[in-house]
Amino acid sequence: MFRFLTAGESHGPCLTMVIEGLPAGMPVDKAIIDADLRRRQGGYGRGGRMKIEKDAVRFLSGIRHGKTLGSPITMQIENLDWVNWQERMSAEPVDASIEAVTRVRPGHADFSGAMKYGHSDVRNVIERSSSRETASRVAVGALCRQLLAQFGITVHSHVLSIVDVGYEEQRAMTCDAYPAEMWDTVEASPMRCADAELSERMIARIVEAKHAGDTCGGVFEVVACGVPIGLGSFSQWDRRLSTRLAMAMMSIPSAKAMEIGAGFTASRTTGSQVHDVLRHDADGHWFHLTNNAGGIEGGITNGEPIVVRVGMKPIPTLAHPLPSVDLASGENVDQSRYERSDVCVVPAAGVVGEAMLAIVLTEAMLEKFGGDSLEEMMRHRGHE
Repeated sequence: MFRFLTAGESHGPCLTMVIEGLPAGMPVDKAIIDADLRRRQGGYGRGGRMKIEKDAVRFLSGIRHGKTLGSPITMQIENLDWVNWQERMSAEPVDASIEAVTRVRPGHADFSGAMKYGHSDVRNVIERSSSRETASRVAVGALCRQLLAQFGITVHSHVLSIVDVGYEEQRAMTCDAYPAEMWDTVEASPMRCADAELSERMIARIVEAKHAGDTCGGVFEVVACGVPIGLGSFSQWDRRLSTRLAMAMMSIPSAKAMEIGAGFTASRTTGSQVHDVLRHDADGHWFHLTNNAGGIEGGITNGEPIVVRVGMKPIPTLAHPLPSVDLASGENVDQSRYERSDVCVVPAAGVVGEAMLAIVLTEAMLEKFGGDSLEEMMRHRGHE
C-alpha cells in the first residue's frame, strides 16, 4: 500500500515527509526533486518568502546509492527563514512576551482553525494551514514522477486563466493537443502559459491587482499522457480514480473548483455531443475520437490523457486588508492582519497539481501492477 505523511510548520526548522510503499530498486535522482521544488517557487506574482527559501530535499532513509530500498523513505526540506523565527516558533517555553495573532483574515483558516482547536493565538493555525506545506507534496510528487517515468507516463501543467484573462476556447484534450514544444514554452513562461500574448495580459492583470492591494485567482490544467487503461475501479465509490483525483486536487490550498475533461461544459450539452466514440485500429490499438471524458470513464482510465482543471480562489492575505474581528476582544475591526504573502499563486499551484496527480497515479499503478521491486512491477505491466 502506498501512503505518505507530511509534517512541519511554515516557519519551523524544516518540512518532513515519510513515504511508504514505493518498490525497491527504483532509480531516484535528487536533482529532479529539487527542480520541481524550484518550479513551485516560481511563477509571476510570488512574494518575498520565495527570495529567502532555496528549497532542496535531503534524504534521511529508504534510499541507498541512488535507488529505493523498499523501506520507508524520509525526506526533509530545510526552512531557511527559521533563523528569523526561532524564538516565536520555539518548541520549548520562552521567557519573552510573544505577541499573539488575534485578528483573523476573511477567507483563511484563521477563524475556523482557532475555533476548532481552541487557540487564542491564530499563529498556531497559520503555521500549518500555510501553503508552505505544499513544498512537501511537490517533493513527494517528484519522487512519484520518477516511478511513473519508468512506464512512460508524463505529467505537466499550465495556466488557463487569471481572474478574467484567459483562453477563449478549450483544447481538444488529446495527446496531439499537448506537444512537447508546448510544455517547453510553458516552462519558459513566467505565467506557465503557452501563449506569450496571453501571458503578458495575465501579468498586467496581476500588476493591476497588486497596485490595488488585492490578489488574483485563476485556473490551471494538469495533463497526464501515457496512462494505461484500467487504473481505478467502479466497484466502490472510493476506488474510482475520479474520486481520488477530486480529493487530491481539492486538498490544494485555495482550490475551490475542479473538473475532469469537459467538466461543467458537458453538463450544458446533450449526450450525442459529449460522449467519446471508441475505435479499434488494424494494429489492435484502442482509441477515442475525442476526449471529453478527460481520460476517465466509470472511475477507470480509458487510455486517453487524463485532463484535470482546478479553479483557485484569490489568496486571502491582502495588502489592503478587509474588515474583520479581533478574537481576543471580540470587537469588530477595520482591518484584518497582513502577513507577508503573494499576489497570485496559480502558476505555482499548477506544479502542486502535477504532484497530486502523480501521487494518485502512483497509488493506482501500484495497486494494479504492484510488486516488491521495480523489476517485478515492470514484469506485471508487461515490460521486458
